[in-house]
Amino acid sequence: MRLTSLLSAAVVLVASSWSLAAQAGDAAKLDILGFSRDGKVFAFEEYGVQDGSGFPYANRYYIDTATDTFLPKTPVRVRLDEEKASIEEAREKAGRDAQGVTGFTDKELRANSGDTVAANPITELSADKFKVTFNPRPVFPAIDEPLTVTLDEIDVPRPDKCPEPEPYKGFRLKLQQGKSADIKTLHEDKTIPTSRSCPQGYSIGAVQTFYLADGKPALAILIAVRTMGFEGPDHRWLAVTTQQ
Repeated sequence: MRLTSLLSAAVVLVASSWSLAAQAGDAAKLDILGFSRDGKVFAFEEYGVQDGSGFPYANRYYIDTATDTFLPKTPVRVRLDEEKASIEEAREKAGRDAQGVTGFTDKELRANSGDTVAANPITELSADKFKVTFNPRPVFPAIDEPLTVTLDEIDVPRPDKCPEPEPYKGFRLKLQQGKSADIKTLHEDKTIPTSRSCPQGYSIGAVQTFYLADGKPALAILIAVRTMGFEGPDHRWLAVTTQQ
């Protein structure tokens, strides 16, 4: 009887774990595609299975690193509303569609991937999700001043489509070179764009650098966005770019 009870308890525990997993939010995976040959464009992809519907999706973003704006006809968003569709199929379609409107191949982008100089996955509990300090390239001893990126969550007006009374957040992103008192604001929300859904929090996920022909770096700061999902909190990605 004791063995039977233990087995029953184990079955209940496993079943409970499955139930919790089935109700979990959707955390999109991040794939840093890279830069164009001249470093003027940065691209990344997020992909996963949408909570609620269970449909696979893949979204591609192509950003002008000088102006921090999307290229025309991007982002490219794909969701395959078919029960048997796979994430791989969604990603392949997003890649084909994106190349058709941007002209950039994955081969070119990955050949100019640059360097991941900071990384904090959303599962990391010990890292500072609001601040990273890093050398802009892997050269030792360092020949560059370190850079510091700071993220602040800020209050913004509640988007009309987002339910009350949940708090919704925008963000401010700043860049400091060395110990300089000159701190550059890279981004500051006044309102929340519709494409960001109903954001409730942010964290710095990664920093990618690529050195331009003039010897100065282009930076892409990847930010994880925590939003309200159907079955739990969802995580999506955005990037803020700049040229030093």
